[in-house]
Amino acid sequence: MDRLSYILRRLLLSVPTFIGITLVCFALTRFLPGGPVEMKLMRMRGAGASGESGAVSAVARQVSDGYRRELEAQFGFDKPIVVQYYNWLVKNKMGLALSSYDYPNRTAWELIRSRLPVSLTFGIAAFLLTYLICVPLGIAKALYQTRMFDAFSSLVVFAAYAVPSFALAMLLKTLFCGTVEGCWDIFPLGGVSGDFDSEPSLWEFLSDRIRHMVLPVACYVAGSFAMLTLLMKNSLLDQISSDYVRTVIAKGATRARAVWCHAFRNSLIPLATGLGPMISLVFAGSIIIETIFEIPGMGRLSWDALVGRDYAVFLALLALTSVFQLVGNLISDILYMFIDPRIDFARK
Repeated sequence: MDRLSYILRRLLLSVPTFIGITLVCFALTRFLPGGPVEMKLMRMRGAGASGESGAVSAVARQVSDGYRRELEAQFGFDKPIVVQYYNWLVKNKMGLALSSYDYPNRTAWELIRSRLPVSLTFGIAAFLLTYLICVPLGIAKALYQTRMFDAFSSLVVFAAYAVPSFALAMLLKTLFCGTVEGCWDIFPLGGVSGDFDSEPSLWEFLSDRIRHMVLPVACYVAGSFAMLTLLMKNSLLDQISSDYVRTVIAKGATRARAVWCHAFRNSLIPLATGLGPMISLVFAGSIIIETIFEIPGMGRLSWDALVGRDYAVFLALLALTSVFQLVGNLISDILYMFIDPRIDFARK
């Protein structure tokens, strides 16, 4: 019962947290310069400046305070900020029902829905590979500490941690995409699929997708590789050196049984803590990686919306990312129940 009440409290706490995040960002988009009204006026001035004198005077008459107020009313900016936020949150369903400023014929949700499968494909593959590689590697480093394997793997881990994701992406493209003479031409430069002269077979389709995914997914994994590996190693070492593990061994259990049946389960708690940001990354994608590899995913969409001041799409993406983050944090808390039942939720 304590666990159920704790989950209900966390759900209730997520509501003001979500409102706080979105309200602050929503207010910033209304007060920062360069919004959709300013962008549209700048385009009109540019169109008038490139025309003849008659066209310039006509545009100058249009770009007046009265016309600015008409544009503000068109975008709903003439209402109080609280009313604007209510309309965005409730009437327009977190902005998902709003039309894009750059693509008036498409809503924010239509744009997001077209990009979401791409980000999910890359994000889920990176998520699974990250945990399938880092957890066993961290366990092996803890069990074989101070040996040659631990030293060599630490060198690889810290090298991966030191190289930024954008630098690694450019390095991989240089080495394996044939951009420089003498390097391997194995993988495509970017995108999610190649061009086929005819309908591809299932094997051709899958192999083409895998070739397009190898380098971006490698960059995704490298971003969390060092942190998760060292977190798993240090957590397991702490549990192995605990009194309860020594007690289990003193009672006659083997070291392997003490590690796998007792220490391993408790060492997973720190990994569950970082599950929330990983889940949000699965859905939201990475701006840097998707831009470098020209992947039409959610990260690239959010960057284009921010640069183009398409706040309708940007705020809808922000709302969805916030929901994914809060859901991920809640899933992390629920995992605690299965990993360590001793946690007292009544005090949380």
